[in-house]
Order: sequence, then C-alpha cells, then structure tokens
Amino acid sequence: MSAELLKVRNGRAFARADVPAIPVDEWRRAILARVAEGDRLVALFGTDGGEQGVQLWAVLAADRAGVLRLGTTTIGTTEGGGYLSLTPECPQAHLFERELFELWGVRPNGHPWLKPVRFVAPRRGEGVAGKVGVMDFYRVEGEEIHEVAVGPVHAGVIEPGHFRFQCHGEVVFHLEISLGYQHRGVERAIVEDAGKRRIHYVETLAGDTTIGHASAYCHLVEALSGDRVPPRALVLRAIALELERLANHTGDLGALANDVAFLPTASYCGRLRGDFLNLTAAVCGNRFGRGLVRAGGVGFDVDDALAADMVQRLDAAMSDVESAVRLLWSSASVLARFENTGRVTTETAAALGLVGVAARASGLDRDVRLDHPWGFYRLHKIPVSTLPSGDVFARAYVRWAEIRRSAQFARELLRSLPRGASRVAHGPLAKERVCVSLVEGWRGEICHVGATDEQGRLAVYKVIDPSFHNWSGLAMALRDQQISDFPLCNKSFDLSYCGFDL
Repeated sequence: MSAELLKVRNGRAFARADVPAIPVDEWRRAILARVAEGDRLVALFGTDGGEQGVQLWAVLAADRAGVLRLGTTTIGTTEGGGYLSLTPECPQAHLFERELFELWGVRPNGHPWLKPVRFVAPRRGEGVAGKVGVMDFYRVEGEEIHEVAVGPVHAGVIEPGHFRFQCHGEVVFHLEISLGYQHRGVERAIVEDAGKRRIHYVETLAGDTTIGHASAYCHLVEALSGDRVPPRALVLRAIALELERLANHTGDLGALANDVAFLPTASYCGRLRGDFLNLTAAVCGNRFGRGLVRAGGVGFDVDDALAADMVQRLDAAMSDVESAVRLLWSSASVLARFENTGRVTTETAAALGLVGVAARASGLDRDVRLDHPWGFYRLHKIPVSTLPSGDVFARAYVRWAEIRRSAQFARELLRSLPRGASRVAHGPLAKERVCVSLVEGWRGEICHVGATDEQGRLAVYKVIDPSFHNWSGLAMALRDQQISDFPLCNKSFDLSYCGFDL
C-alpha cells in the first residue's frame, strides 16, 4: 500500500502545509504506483531541507482526469544516504535523478549511470561536478565499430551541445547527447531577485518560447497572489501563444524542407515565419513577444483597427503557407526521406515521458491545452492532432495540423475580443503557498513550480522546459538510422539547448 499524493489542479495555489511529507520508501512506491496507473512524471527536483537534508519534490500528471499529484520526502546526504532509484522501473525519471545527484548529492541507488547533466558544482553533498563536457561516454565495442563526435561547437549561430555516435559503417547503434555547456543559473536568479528582473529572466529562458514561459510564470504568480486576470487579457495571451506556435512550426517545416534540399518550401516558410513574428511585433513592438505577457494581464492592448489588420495579415500568411506546404506533401522525394526515418514508437515515447509534438507524432494524445486547460483554454478547446508512426513525417505533419488549427483559433479570437480592461494591479504573493503551472508551448509542456516562504517571498522555483523530456527521444530516433539522417531527425524534434541548460 503506497501513500497518497496531494491532488491539485493546474494553476491553482494551495497551502504548502497541505503537501504530504512522505517517508522516502513510501514516496517512491507512490510515484511508481501512479506511473503504473498511467500518470507521467512532470517534475522531480530537490530543494534545501536544512539540517534534515534535501527535500525531494515529485509532480505527476493524470492527463485524462485533468489532475496533478504532488508529494515530497526529505532525505539526508550523509554517507550512506540515498534511496532506491526510480529509473529502472520508470525510465522517464532518468534525467531528473541524474540532476538530483549532480545538484544535491542525493544518490538514487541502482541508477544505470549517474553522469553529469549540466556540469555544475553541487549545492550540497558529493555530486558529480567536473570539467564541463568531460565525462565517460557509452561505448559500443566490436569489430569495425567507430565513433563520431559532433560539437559542442557547431557551424552557424546555435548554442553548444555534444553528440557522440557509435556506428557500424553508416548505421548508428547509439547516440549519446551531452548538454550543459553554459549553465546560466536562471532558477536561482529568479528566487534571489527582488522581483523587477524576474519576468526578464523568464522571457529569455528560451528566446523562441518567450510567450510560453512568460505565460507559465505569470499564471503561477497570479495564483500565488490571488489576481483575477481580465478576460480580455486572457484572450490576448492565447492569441500571442498561438502566434508563437505558428511562427515556430512554420519555420520548422521550412527547415525540414531545407534539410532534404527542397528549396521552394524552404524559401517560402523562412519568409512566412517572419510574417507571423511580425504579427506579434504589431502588438508589442517585439517579434518574440517580450513585454507582452505581464503579471495581472498584458502590457499592450489591441484596438479594433489593429485586430482587423491582424486578421487580414494572418489570412494572407496562411494562404501562402498552404501553398508552400502543399508542395512539400506532393513531392515524392520529400516523402521518401521523411517516411520511416527516425521512428520513435508509442511505447518508447510513453516510457521516456515525451511531450508536445514529439509525443503526439508517436501516437500519444497529450496536450496541456486540453488535458490541463488554463486561462482562455478553459473555455475554448483546440482538438489534439496525433499520428501513430513516430517518424519525421509524423512530426512534420502534426506541426502542419497544428498550424491550421492555431490559425483558425487566433482568427476567431481576434474577431471577438471581449471588452474591458487588459490588466489589473498585481498583488503581493501569499505566504506559504505552492502552485504548479503548466502551459502548452510550441515544443510541448512547459512546467513552472513555485512556493513562497513565511514572508511571502519566492523560496522555490523550478522550470521544466519540454526539451528536458524530449532530448532522449531524439537519441532513440537515431537507433539503426543512417548517420546522415541526423540533421533531419534533429530538426524534426527542434529542441532547445538553452531551455535544457537553466
């Protein structure tokens, strides 16, 4: 019999004292029992528990029921301290547990390989800190096996990341991904800042997901302070989030076309991504949406004339996108490269806890907008787009389906903006409260967890970018693939280095 975890809802604050503190063995059994019932691990992280050791937090999601479950345990980090690892029975915990050991010295006994996640010095305990990028990589031994190392420095303006392939000829047996080359300490900065710079830290967690992360942060602090955000602001936030999805999905389709040298779609979509970004800039003056989402509402309003103009521009952009993408699907050479390349089965995706496009393209029906709705999504449901094949084609086509649905959603909202205020004053945070905030960003589920202390100050802040869940999916997609397929598979996931490296 396992202990009960606390049931909560997305974006609803609750008393910190209500979070059950469970003995570690019961805490572990409770997590595994819920995962066996179909829950998935949203977050697993540690905080300073003072003299008692490290407090471990677990957040799980029961998507069909629309509930989250939360539980904590405290464990010492002295010699011999630790707990039986979740990973052998729950693979989606593997990176979380490596991070726990690296940051807090909490040893998950029986974990297959406690390698560094971000190469940072431990906050307490032994940890695994060392030189950045220096660690033992998995090696396949055998005749004619060779190793290919790529990065961390890459051609083009992208961030550092190391990819190491174990190959036999052109066939990849194993890909290991090592990130964490520029750990920025954003979570700690959010807690330590007095408040004025927090929103700027959040907006730059992953620059292409400014609206997504800012929405999750504001959703959280509004719950902690009891703010009642006006309906007009909720609608404008939803429009901005869908415009962010439109821009990035369109850009990804163009980049995928470019990776197979199909230049018509690549050229069109590169330009059309800019059209969607410019729609966001028309609202707030910034193409990525900085300054738009603010605690209590939005920093910029949209009048009737601008709304009408945005609808016209959106219609024109979508007409061009339809034409460009139609060319993509009508090309036999493109489909030959997309289909059956980089497959991730439904079972593997579920075991790894994949989220967002990567999950839906492997047949998993999960989308925060439907499963754990927040803001205006509580009133307007967007159907979930899925495909079962789990290949590059599926990840591309799910993006296309979402482009069409997001455009229709944004068009409807712009034509029916509610009247009233677009922002209210943001109040002080309540004392000793906790909130879990989930938002469906364009890559997938964004999770922010925050808790206040007895003075009403943020004492705990944890961010889980969708890339943290999905990099392992990319590694699995390369199994038994040609190494020349890596750029195409990589772009079909389009994950964030900086969103992982917080």
